Amino acid sequence: MGELFTAEHIEYATSRPFQQVTAAFEAATGDISDGRFERELAASENVEDFERRIHAFEADSGFMRFLVLDHGAWSGLYGEPTKSRQYIVGNPLIARTMMKHDLGVGLNVPVRVLIYEPPGGGTRLGYDLPSSLMSRLNNTEVTAAARKLDTKLAALAEQVTGAKA
Repeated sequence: MGELFTAEHIEYATSRPFQQVTAAFEAATGDISDGRFERELAASENVEDFERRIHAFEADSGFMRFLVLDHGAWSGLYGEPTKSRQYIVGNPLIARTMMKHDLGVGLNVPVRVLIYEPPGGGTRLGYDLPSSLMSRLNNTEVTAAARKLDTKLAALAEQVTGAKA
């Protein structure tokens, strides 16, 4: 079974250098990678304890990094050096606002963000708009919660790029 739907891609273009944008992004998001999330989850005694532990990783943006993939590192092996990092970011407390209405949300949270330097310079930050990804679920509660996620993600992107989409 397959279904077609439309997703909206958002892109922020800035003259700020790649290193400045990635540093700002990493400073604005907490780091719960390398098994930290799993350890915090395993150590949680109850919902309140889990939420307290998660809040400790949120950083100013309310997001945390679950994974960083440095596409530039491996593409250089092929003689195509690039500056490109994919971040998997989110917050299980935000995800919960959507997943309690439809578990299908789990396909698209946490969110993927790509920061890269295109030919010609500058830096781009792009992602697929969460509410557009969730639209295929046809669930008004999910859509309302996803729009709040859209707003939080836009604020983070604007903060680190200094640009509007």
